[in-house]
Amino acid sequence: MTQPRPDEFIPPPECPVFEPSWEEFADPFAFINKIRPIAEKTGICKVRPPPDWQPPFACDVDRLHFTPRIQRLNELEAQTRVKLNFLDQIAKFWELQGCTLKIPHVERKILDLYQLNKLVIDEGGFDTVCRERRWTKIALKMGFAPGKAVGSHLRAHYERILYPYNLFQSGSNLLAPGLTSKLMRLVADPNLEKCVQKPTLTNDAKDKEYKPHDLAQRQSVQPAETCTPARRAKRMRTEGGGVKKEPGEPCENRPNLRRRMGSFVAKPEPEKEVPVQVKQEPEGRSVMSEVEKAKARYKKNVPAMSIVDLYVCLVCGSGSDEDRLLLCDGCDDSYHTFCLIPPLHDVPKGDWRCPKCLAQECSRPQEAFGFEQACRDYTLRTFGDMADSFKSDYFNMPVHMVPTELVEKEFWRLVSTIEEDVTVEYGADIASKEFGSGFPIKNGKFKLAPEDEDYLNSGWNLNNMPVMDPSVLTHVTADICGMKLPWLYVGMCFSSFCWHIEDHWSYSINYLHWGEPKTWYGAPGYAAEQLEEVMKKLAPELFESQPDLLHQLVTIMNPNILMAYGVPIYRTNQCAGEFVITFPRAYHSGFNQGFNFAEAVNFCTVDWMPLGRQCVDHYRMLHRYCVFSHDEMVCKMACKADTLDVVLASAVQKDMAIMIREERELRENIRKMGVVNSQPAQYDLLPDEERQCARCRTTCYLSALTCPCSHGALVCLHHVQDLCSCPVNCYTLHYKYTLDDLYPMMKAIALRAESYNDWASHVTEILEAKLDKKKSLAEFRALIEESEAKAFSDNDLLRQLRLVTQDAEKCSSVAQQLLNGKRKTRFRSGGGKSQNQLTVEELKSFVRQLYNLPCSIHQAPLLKELLNKVEDFQQHSEKVLAEEVPSAAEIQGLLDSSGELDVALPEVPMLRERLEQARWLEAVRGAGAQPASLSLDAMRRLIDQGVGLPPHASVEKAMARLQELLTVSEHWEDQARSLVKARPRHSLETLEAALQEVENIPAYLPNCLLLKDAVSRAKEWLQDAEGLQLGGRIPVLDTLSELVSRGRSIPIHLDPLPRLEALVSEVQAWKECAAKTFLMKNSPFTLLEVLCPRCEASAAGQKPKSKKAKDMVQCSKKKTVKLDSLSDVERALSDSKDSASAMATLGEVRLKEMEMLYSMRAFNESKLLLTKDWKGLQFCMCPDAPVGAMLQCELCRDLFHSGCVPGPVDPRGSQPWLCPLCRCSERPPLDRVLPLLASLQRLRVRLPEGDALRYLIERTVRWQHRVQQVSAALKLPVALERASASPCAKAFCGSSPSQEWNGSGQSQAAFYIEQRCIPLQGLSSELEQLMVEGLLLQVTLPETQKLYHVLLHRLSAQAADGTTQKHHAQGRGQAQNEDGHCSLKREAVSSTDRKAKRRLERDGMDGGSRCRAKKPQKKKMKLNKNKIRDSKAAPSSPSLTSDPSPSEDSEEDMALCPAEDCQQPEGDEVDWVQCDGSCNQWFHQVCVGVSPELAEKEDYICVNCTVKDGHGRK
Repeated sequence: MTQPRPDEFIPPPECPVFEPSWEEFADPFAFINKIRPIAEKTGICKVRPPPDWQPPFACDVDRLHFTPRIQRLNELEAQTRVKLNFLDQIAKFWELQGCTLKIPHVERKILDLYQLNKLVIDEGGFDTVCRERRWTKIALKMGFAPGKAVGSHLRAHYERILYPYNLFQSGSNLLAPGLTSKLMRLVADPNLEKCVQKPTLTNDAKDKEYKPHDLAQRQSVQPAETCTPARRAKRMRTEGGGVKKEPGEPCENRPNLRRRMGSFVAKPEPEKEVPVQVKQEPEGRSVMSEVEKAKARYKKNVPAMSIVDLYVCLVCGSGSDEDRLLLCDGCDDSYHTFCLIPPLHDVPKGDWRCPKCLAQECSRPQEAFGFEQACRDYTLRTFGDMADSFKSDYFNMPVHMVPTELVEKEFWRLVSTIEEDVTVEYGADIASKEFGSGFPIKNGKFKLAPEDEDYLNSGWNLNNMPVMDPSVLTHVTADICGMKLPWLYVGMCFSSFCWHIEDHWSYSINYLHWGEPKTWYGAPGYAAEQLEEVMKKLAPELFESQPDLLHQLVTIMNPNILMAYGVPIYRTNQCAGEFVITFPRAYHSGFNQGFNFAEAVNFCTVDWMPLGRQCVDHYRMLHRYCVFSHDEMVCKMACKADTLDVVLASAVQKDMAIMIREERELRENIRKMGVVNSQPAQYDLLPDEERQCARCRTTCYLSALTCPCSHGALVCLHHVQDLCSCPVNCYTLHYKYTLDDLYPMMKAIALRAESYNDWASHVTEILEAKLDKKKSLAEFRALIEESEAKAFSDNDLLRQLRLVTQDAEKCSSVAQQLLNGKRKTRFRSGGGKSQNQLTVEELKSFVRQLYNLPCSIHQAPLLKELLNKVEDFQQHSEKVLAEEVPSAAEIQGLLDSSGELDVALPEVPMLRERLEQARWLEAVRGAGAQPASLSLDAMRRLIDQGVGLPPHASVEKAMARLQELLTVSEHWEDQARSLVKARPRHSLETLEAALQEVENIPAYLPNCLLLKDAVSRAKEWLQDAEGLQLGGRIPVLDTLSELVSRGRSIPIHLDPLPRLEALVSEVQAWKECAAKTFLMKNSPFTLLEVLCPRCEASAAGQKPKSKKAKDMVQCSKKKTVKLDSLSDVERALSDSKDSASAMATLGEVRLKEMEMLYSMRAFNESKLLLTKDWKGLQFCMCPDAPVGAMLQCELCRDLFHSGCVPGPVDPRGSQPWLCPLCRCSERPPLDRVLPLLASLQRLRVRLPEGDALRYLIERTVRWQHRVQQVSAALKLPVALERASASPCAKAFCGSSPSQEWNGSGQSQAAFYIEQRCIPLQGLSSELEQLMVEGLLLQVTLPETQKLYHVLLHRLSAQAADGTTQKHHAQGRGQAQNEDGHCSLKREAVSSTDRKAKRRLERDGMDGGSRCRAKKPQKKKMKLNKNKIRDSKAAPSSPSLTSDPSPSEDSEEDMALCPAEDCQQPEGDEVDWVQCDGSCNQWFHQVCVGVSPELAEKEDYICVNCTVKDGHGRK
């Protein structure tokens, strides 16, 4: 929306508009009385009749003709007229001095001379403004932009145009006599001319000539017939000359210079155009400059006669410088040009008046302003054509398309400008009696249709309204045109009616019959004096000459200006078919939007009566005539007391009482003054103009004073002193009624109004009753019922009583609804029907209203109590809301209590807001109290919730803290993330420093916790890394690898980590080297499986433990480490503290390996002795039965198909053949293995493979040592070549047939063993143990090969000597002799075979079960660890013939293990086993390779007993 310009008109607010129903419209006075409380507040209102009410236009259009008024718009506005009057005076002043006024331009706009003159006067005058240099200040006040040196231009224009006029006004234009001689002396100074600066300021070519108004002439002289009735012209016009030319009088013939006793100027000078030069006297200028200038320019040859000496200057008294003497065209007085103030620079061309004549001319009283009458007569048609043509031409568009807003703004622009003259005409105050009303009247010439006859008697017919019974004007007998008889108004665009109030402050009603709208402006009656004061203040010059200016209907003022001074103004646009009603003393004005026809009339109601008397007093003060006599109207109504309405009678009684009191006082006053003569007078029979007071022009009726010296003159009793100069006793009092006549009249009217007065006094009494004397609502209803019963007419008191009663009933109903908890349904603008609670202010106002009601309401105390509760709630709420951080529970309690108060409490929304804030603050505090749960998401969620909360200091603080915490947390989260993910990794010190910052943040930060955990793990890792090297301990590879793995997972730079990683890499490289050394290509075995003793048996070699053995293990006090699988062994090696414990663990595994292998060998050998079907047994690596050529493993003794497994590398049998399961490595030579151990020792790292390698080397060395001992004891050959070159061996290799086997009862062919094997018959257990252990070693040793050849050679030779025939498997049981002779069969039933058989039988292969006697308990003995440590056994050398005889009674002997390689086991308990041979010695089970289960179930025979007794191992 664009902002209006500062000078653009802003429409005032609209006045009320009423649209009555047909029922309301039926009685106009009742409807007007109904709307009066609302409408009189705005002064005017608009009434739209029901749509079907359309009276016919009854005016005789053909007969109607009128002469309109001429209105020049800028002369209507008060302030503009003041400016024009001022310019007229200035123009007249210069015109009388022979000059033409031209208004200059400053900054491209016409200079406002009136404003400039007023501002200079306000600032102290010309001299003060120049002395204090205030011209710039004046320029700013006039609206000029600063910084353009406008002040100097304003000074020049003021000095040239206004300063001479102000000097004239002040009377300073005539010099004192003392100054004359001084001026004469200055004339004789020849050097003065050099010092004088001639004026240089001339009129600008752009200056506009001012055309005077000549208002008096225009109002007294009729305009020419050729004058355009409605014209728009520019007042300012540019002219080339600067001198006014008189018509018919050439300038050269009228110089007006030096009139000489009837003589005239000789030799006229050539004409020169002399511009108007007004005095402009810079500092240092002398008046003599003007004299010298005049001498130089106007020297004339004159006759030698001295007649001219008879004329002297009236100022200086000198007749010298006759060429500078001017003669006045009015009085023929002579003056020097330089003696005038201000002095004239040049002789004026044209008429010139001396200061005396100028003063006389300008001091003539200004005639009152009024409208001119147009020069022609119009009919409606001709006036309409002119009006439409003017509007369409002015706006350059069809009349019906011009917006009313545009016309309104343009009108107020035109009335405020002096630059444009727009003249319009207005057909106003046309008497309807002469040409007929626009409404139909009875007996009129207009013929009505039958359906329009109702308009004849309609109350809204303006011919009927003034004379209806409710109108007081009915009792005025005269037909007052305009008041009782309607006036007609024919308007055109811009024609206006000025600010005025109706005669006698009466009502007025205006109806627009047809045409374009009429725009109205109105001010309420109470603001009438305020409006008058503002207009007098802004245009005092107008009111000085016309005190009753506002009663002349000739002055208008912009409503915006009035509103700026606090006057309430309202507007409306009256369209055709609408009424506008103005109320008593309501100022109104307006203008017409275009051609239209309106009709207006006055009326007065009962409520107007007091105002009518006030208006008469006001007219008396203004000396304004009355339209009718108010006292005459009252007396006539009193004479009709019997027929008057009681309400009107009551009003007349009150008005008559005032009238009689004033009349009594006035008559008493003149009696005291000396008036004694009196006589009756029939003033009601005289015309109004013959009975007007000579002083105040009031129409006299009750009394008047006359004097014989003044025939026809009379005065009212208020102005006795103004009649004449005769003595008062000569005056005569003329009276209509005596006082005695007036009292009966008032008594009669009082009797008529008595019933109403009693009722009215009672109503007034109860309406004005105080708190304790108020009556009930029922009594108010009774008074209304009484007025209806007595048929009192509608009046102010009855309306007030009804309004009070209605308000009381509504209040009582609302109060009861409030007390019942119900809410009143109210309608509000902008929405539909909605239930709204009363606000606290409404409740307070309602309670005050209840107590301010004239009647008492019984609900008032209860509502007062409710109000007290509400106020208590508000106080408590205010206290809670004032707290910085209130309790949420307390706020909730207040909200709960507010639900009991059925009032819209403004604190409730605030409490709800504070409740949300309090809950949020509690949530923030709760989150802050538990930093572990205050995550970033929780903070963001709290902040999001806080953003939606209403602003509050506590919330802002908490939000600021939370936002700061979130910012810091996010920063450190990102920092922690970057620190954790940084590459290269940061040092521990950097992260610890960051962690110190993070630890003070009370929030849950995952990345910071990760950082903290990383720092903690790093510290722990460093401690573990440091602990690995404490005490010289060698770290285990698993521990080291786990440490390195942990170190890699820690996002921190760890100094030891690279070294440990390098160490692990070296260990891995060592393992790869060891694997290349030991493992075969594509070997399924791991390095640890190869290096470690075998702890897992094949499926065929496993035997389950008996229940007895299980129970014995569970009951054992020693909890041994489980070593059943390779993973168990690897775990045990990794968990071992040092190499010794690892060696001990591997020793246990070795024992298990030996035990397992012996069992497997026995089992595999026993399979060859079975006589039953072999299909149930598993041979080889395939499920097929043995057939054809078979290979027998030297270690596990199992058979393999030669086609299933690779055969011996050496067909001569120089090396023992091992099956793929027993040969699991490359078996490198020892010299290749020892460097691996040395390099491992340099690495200073323990690993299971390293421990196994070390144990393997130690086992190998021990085995070599045992081989040497056994070889020395048994005197075995030591040369492999001898053993291999032995004749027996060669014979065995070349000619010995292979053994053939055939299962009994089977049709399949028998199998045979392809290669030679060491026979087990006759092989001692010690040699077998040596051979088995040698074959188990995963290294290639020459001793193994030697031992293999020795055993293979010796035992094969014995077998060749003792057995030459083939043995078959079938019939082995029947071929057994009972006498026990040694044979092959008998040999088969050796102890080893028996144990294998028993094992097979236990495994359920033959389904039998045997029972054997338990060994005595002494076979297993456990000794204390301490005792074993105390005993030092000296191992005896193994010997085939040794027969140790230990003493069973000696505990010391029993504590010594006779095994050659006693390992001296440690622990709380040590398991022992006793030899079942001839020596009965006790051995450590671990030293002889016997497990507790084996010792419990089978016999044990030591090596010595085996060699000595020739027993086989059982």
